[in-house]
Amino acid sequence: MLSDVCYATESDINSWMNMIALIKDNFPGLETSEQLKSYQETVLKNIRRETALCIKEGENIVAILIFSYKVSCLSCMAVHPDYRGLGLASKLVEKMLSLFPEDQDISVSTFRDNDPKGDAPRVLYKKFGFVEDELIVEFDYPHQRFILKR
Repeated sequence: MLSDVCYATESDINSWMNMIALIKDNFPGLETSEQLKSYQETVLKNIRRETALCIKEGENIVAILIFSYKVSCLSCMAVHPDYRGLGLASKLVEKMLSLFPEDQDISVSTFRDNDPKGDAPRVLYKKFGFVEDELIVEFDYPHQRFILKR
């Protein structure tokens, strides 16, 4: 049975990283063991800040989202391949949005329009009212920023 969206805890880090290991090839910047170690440190910082959300099945994390109050952004989101199409990403975004002031603009970067990796995220962000913004490069990979004007 799937949990509601909750804050990740330090005891979730192994489950979080196990899920990331399954999908890391879809995320630039997670190619090397050094990058994965740095990512794990970032996850732990966000867990301590209560800016790391997750959905679990039992003890296993099946969907994750990291956000930042400081820069008003959604910085990382992923859903386990076996749990895609169940609305988990929408639940995570809804929870994150509820934690920000209603007049706070929020940004996210994702893959560009011509990149198949961006098909699902772009549809999701547009569903929530995010609009396309500038073309950028992150982790040496072409991305596009989206902005939610609130």
